[in-house]
Amino acid sequence: MTDETCQQSPGPCGPGDPCGWRVATERALYGEGGFYLRPEGPAGHFRTSVHASPLFAGAVARLLEEVAAGLGPGPVDLVDVGAGRGELLTGVLAALPAGFPVRAYAVERAARPAGLDGRISWRASLPSGIRGLLFANEWLDNVPVDVAEADPDGVARLVLVRPDGTETLGAPVSGADAEWLARWWPLSEPGSRAEIGWPRDEAWAEAVGSLDAGVAVAVDYAHTSGSRPFFGTLSGFRDGREVSPVPDGSCDITAHVALDACALPGAELVPQRSALARLGVSGARPPLSLASSDPAGYVRALAGAGEAAELTSRGGLGDFGWLIQRV
Repeated sequence: MTDETCQQSPGPCGPGDPCGWRVATERALYGEGGFYLRPEGPAGHFRTSVHASPLFAGAVARLLEEVAAGLGPGPVDLVDVGAGRGELLTGVLAALPAGFPVRAYAVERAARPAGLDGRISWRASLPSGIRGLLFANEWLDNVPVDVAEADPDGVARLVLVRPDGTETLGAPVSGADAEWLARWWPLSEPGSRAEIGWPRDEAWAEAVGSLDAGVAVAVDYAHTSGSRPFFGTLSGFRDGREVSPVPDGSCDITAHVALDACALPGAELVPQRSALARLGVSGARPPLSLASSDPAGYVRALAGAGEAAELTSRGGLGDFGWLIQRV
């Protein structure tokens, strides 16, 4: 990052002009030829909990059953926001008991993949009047946000970026950006950076607002007030590797989520390891006695324990935050 000051507005700008990261990311991920619109989908470049083990989809299925029991008789809705290519919904439908009365919706800006289960309704926007479970796994981290950096005088300025990833400092943040930073991620020390998260707060509030009754869950790498990363978390991913975030459509662009800022009154924020433990996912090894009485069962249980351990590991997927909102 240089200390060059550019006063250009972060709003509409030409394809080669410096823009705020929010505009640049939107173009790179969802514009013509955008990274997330490619046929291979996100799974072609990085691995989420959904891809790590079917235990994750099984846990979501159990959560849906719990929500349904609390709502009483009748069919329930399952809405996957940021559905990728429908992997989670496919896994949940396979894990539910036969005949379970569910209406499944995938909310995704990419086109419906070929061969997807016909029970899944594919949509570009949220349905209304949801009665059931809304689940958003690694969605909010891809809601584009702007980035701010404190200049040598400690003034928080908007970071502008060109399509090749070259950054400059723009005008001091103002308005909603300044208000959000002051409340959730104050910057003053020169060189410190933050992702300005109010677009994610609004996106989550809209998602929760689509529920008439039930539970909404957002799952993401997260940080909370008092432990914000000094340099922020903006990064890129391509072919399973972390790369420099370059907003030219060649890589995913992501940043961890200030889930505490997204939380609405009454929300619960817990680490994934705790949330999955409640739903019966444990990384505990099976007893050795099982190896003698049921060798095949022991091998299956051992494999399952390994997958569960990955989903709940410290320093890995277990550190994801689950933001749980009951409506």
